[in-house]
Amino acid sequence: MMTIELQLPLTDEAIASLRAGMTVRLSGPCYTARDAAHKRLTEMLDRGEPLPIPLEGQCIYYVGPSPAPDGKPIGAAGPTSSYRMDAYAPRLLDLGLRGMIGKGARSPQVTEAIRRNRAVYFGAVGGAAALLARHITASELIAFPDLQSEAIRLLTLDRFPAVVLIDSLGQKIPTL
Repeated sequence: MMTIELQLPLTDEAIASLRAGMTVRLSGPCYTARDAAHKRLTEMLDRGEPLPIPLEGQCIYYVGPSPAPDGKPIGAAGPTSSYRMDAYAPRLLDLGLRGMIGKGARSPQVTEAIRRNRAVYFGAVGGAAALLARHITASELIAFPDLQSEAIRLLTLDRFPAVVLIDSLGQKIPTL
């Protein structure tokens, strides 16, 4: 199977071309956020406050990286279980989020929100955090520093390996 090279942020055309099961290499800017950050983003939305990151067209990687060793932009950076974000993902997708990177199955509500918003869910290999970190060339703290490893960061990905787990039509790979 051929691996597709994709540039972030994702375009409508790129998303429409993806099908569940395809392997991709992602390059470009990508935000990080786990459940604690997602909860804060939702609380900000509930209060009518502006978010610290743009959602429109963006991709979020569900990761809480370890501290960066000397000379490296980031420590180990493996995906966390995506179901932790299922309560928040549909709302963020409805506000323009276009891609998510994590591991594991998603709820029917998230799958429907992916389909409704023509977004995509990528899977990264769990247990390969040190290897995945080699595909991250920069990391900048953006918001919620008190959350430490769960703070929101802006990463620069370089040919980050992933698989399309749910495509923009809501189709899943057979194991999900």
